[in-house]
Amino acid sequence: MAVAKARITPRKALRVLSRHEVNRLKDVSEGGLHEIFKRCAFAVLNCGSIADDCMAEQDEYNAFDIQVVQLDRGIVLDLFNAPCDAFVDGEVIFGIREHLFAVLRDIIYTHDEIINNPKFLACEDQQQNSEQITNMVFHILRNANMLRYGTTSDLVVCWGGHSISREEYDYTKVVGYQLGLRALDVGTGCGPGAMKGPMKGATIGHAKQHIRTGRYVGITEPGIIAAEAPNPIVNELVILPDIEKRLEAFVRCAHGIIVFPGGAGTAEEILYLLGILLHPKNKNIPFPLVFTGPKSAEAYFNQIDDFIGKCLGNEAKAKYKIIIDDPEAVAIYMRDNMAKVTEFRKENNDAFFYNWMLTIDKEFQAPFAPTHDNMNKLNLSLNQPIHILAANLRRAFSGIVAGNVKQDGILAVREFGPFTLHGDKTIIAPMEGLLSNMVQQNRMKLPGGSKYEPCYRIVN
Repeated sequence: MAVAKARITPRKALRVLSRHEVNRLKDVSEGGLHEIFKRCAFAVLNCGSIADDCMAEQDEYNAFDIQVVQLDRGIVLDLFNAPCDAFVDGEVIFGIREHLFAVLRDIIYTHDEIINNPKFLACEDQQQNSEQITNMVFHILRNANMLRYGTTSDLVVCWGGHSISREEYDYTKVVGYQLGLRALDVGTGCGPGAMKGPMKGATIGHAKQHIRTGRYVGITEPGIIAAEAPNPIVNELVILPDIEKRLEAFVRCAHGIIVFPGGAGTAEEILYLLGILLHPKNKNIPFPLVFTGPKSAEAYFNQIDDFIGKCLGNEAKAKYKIIIDDPEAVAIYMRDNMAKVTEFRKENNDAFFYNWMLTIDKEFQAPFAPTHDNMNKLNLSLNQPIHILAANLRRAFSGIVAGNVKQDGILAVREFGPFTLHGDKTIIAPMEGLLSNMVQQNRMKLPGGSKYEPCYRIVN
């Protein structure tokens, strides 16, 4: 079912646009913004869907359209054949309305003020440096009003899969509830599953403490938004231009991170963060990291722990704590370590709202295109610094995510076959074992769906 036509107006953000911006959003050419805006808007309106295959709803997507209309009093959005779940009594749900205008805000700002801005571009004959990329992420977050001056350390980012079991989902809610009782805010990838549960629990915890300023931060990017559409609880949404800037936004804003069970995307996030924390310059920066889940997820985290130990060593294992089936202990650990983060930033005059001191190498910032050639060329050997190995392992899992849920990746695998990964046996064998366990545990697709067909091939 779809709503044939509807018109909505902004309540908070982006009430006016220039004629140039409106024309860019209407432009359906390759250099125009209409397609990316349409794709993100459809995902926001379709947030009630449980599908994780962006190709499954292609017919509905093709019928849908969205147009920006400029009136004398400001702009409005005209929706055509929009998903009916986004409406109540003929009106778009307020939170979804705000998400639509957040999408509009970030797409306009990123393409007009960031991508083509000389201060964020590389100098002639030079590559864009790490500082420029970090500043780019900062400006996007500031424009979205994500950076709150004057507050102390209280934002806990939660990572985990969108394809988790009901027991694991309920566990994420209880952890979120315990965080909310301790006045901690929650940020996630803003999708379903482990990204929705902590927010849902935190709303109850905040309500019991009469906290009316609770933050439920959603950070996403256009390539993955169709599979992880913003859930309705998100009250602060920001869209970064690619997965690498999305990941940097997480770690720059977070004061601590909790990882719930997940699939290849969760492994990618873990490897990204561990690679940063393993950098010699970040050795003494406090950054609480917890892996947690119900008792049934203990074997999963043992597998993750074993994989990290075999590939990255004991130094990497020392960067996180595993807490099984104890939501209260997770929240207490985070609360206590938040105090350490606050004290460290005070002593070093670092901002609470953006972790400037954290060193992030270009290896973790440069966008990785998961083509067959790039996946095949990944250096998965021990003949490199350990934090760079973590970056390459992250890229491998990023490619698998693309092959699983991103349209470009799915189409590439359909045309050319699975991605090929090869490297040292000491790296490849544990990786193959971890991926096989994820497939057996239905962590690559929604449980009960069609049989998973691997988008990768491991070559020993």
